Amino acid sequence: MVASDKPQQADLDKCVHCGLCLNACPTYRELRVEMDSPRGRIYQMVQVAAGAPVTESYAEHIDLCLACRACETACPSGVKYGRLVEAARADIENRLPRRWPARFLRWLVFKKTLPSRAMTRLAAVSLSMGRAFRFAMPKRMRELIDLAPQVERPNFYRNIGRVFPARGERKYRVAFLSGCIANVCFARLNEATVRVLQAHGCEVTIPETQTCCGALHVHAGMRDAARKLARQNIDAVLDDKFDAIITNAGGCGSTLKEYDDLLPDDDRAHAFAKNVKDVSEFLASIDTRPPMREIQATITYQDSCHLAHGQRVRSAPRELLRRVPGLTIKEMSMSDSCCGSAGIYNVVHTDISMSLLEKKMAAVNRTGADRIVTANPGCMLQLRAGVERWGHRQCVSHVVEILDEALR
Repeated sequence: MVASDKPQQADLDKCVHCGLCLNACPTYRELRVEMDSPRGRIYQMVQVAAGAPVTESYAEHIDLCLACRACETACPSGVKYGRLVEAARADIENRLPRRWPARFLRWLVFKKTLPSRAMTRLAAVSLSMGRAFRFAMPKRMRELIDLAPQVERPNFYRNIGRVFPARGERKYRVAFLSGCIANVCFARLNEATVRVLQAHGCEVTIPETQTCCGALHVHAGMRDAARKLARQNIDAVLDDKFDAIITNAGGCGSTLKEYDDLLPDDDRAHAFAKNVKDVSEFLASIDTRPPMREIQATITYQDSCHLAHGQRVRSAPRELLRRVPGLTIKEMSMSDSCCGSAGIYNVVHTDISMSLLEKKMAAVNRTGADRIVTANPGCMLQLRAGVERWGHRQCVSHVVEILDEALR
């Protein structure tokens, strides 16, 4: 535990309580409860910092936040709300005891499964079995199974430790962090990411000792566990000279770029964070323009919250999509409002998540697009669930998958 594991007074003092964040906040728009707005949550953090007890009520209001960080985009005072809510959750984790079932589940998921390749594979097998016996499960379990990702075979773990040569002249050397769950549930996306980078003149290294980025741990308030993962990832790539450290997940990238917040006294964490790039951000920044074939489709782009609000990357994905011949891009209204995925939010707060998703799908349907494109695997899962319930049979793709299709 370090000082940043609770909200810092300097960050709290930046909020002037103007309320411009309210309508940007998904939970406030859903619930119309001041204490479930960024301003209201910061007010509660101020009270706790002044000595008020950490209560179950306080924990519930903080937990209901999606941490989408849309309020940061709306805030005229530059309040680092994402840092505040993550610190508040760490403070709650350290000060408010949980019942043993919750402690066991968090230990199993965050400390044993996500950092372990063997346990992640085992979880994938369990998920496949769960789908096979879905019909015999209670309604709530069926809902969770429907929101869970499909397991893809073969998984991407077989590529970890490999180096993929550039197609043609090598212009860049990059390290690709392939994630944890993505290795078994988004293996095809990871493979497409490697191919697209190769086509853009990149030699792609998949570091052998990489691990989970720790994003879900940070969002859950488990910062010490996240620090352990951060140090392992830093050790995995920083001794080699890479032009960029690449991720294809907006949520992961936001945390990877903030390793210097997790490890403020570690110079290597600062160097690592500065070199992290979302794959769309990196590709849009380089001059390489491989020839692409035409794709006749109408698409709409859904901003990943942590890419748009956390990393402030908005134009790069759109610029890459505009390079693809034949694509028609129709912007949806409020494209940067949260779809309700938010890590595991759709599992623990399903009702609010689905309400947000229904509104998102209404915006998608109004565009008439036949494909929904985004830049985060979690958003892809959520949007696919949305298509099943409220969509018009749209296909959901990652930006990289569109590029891969056009390059092949």
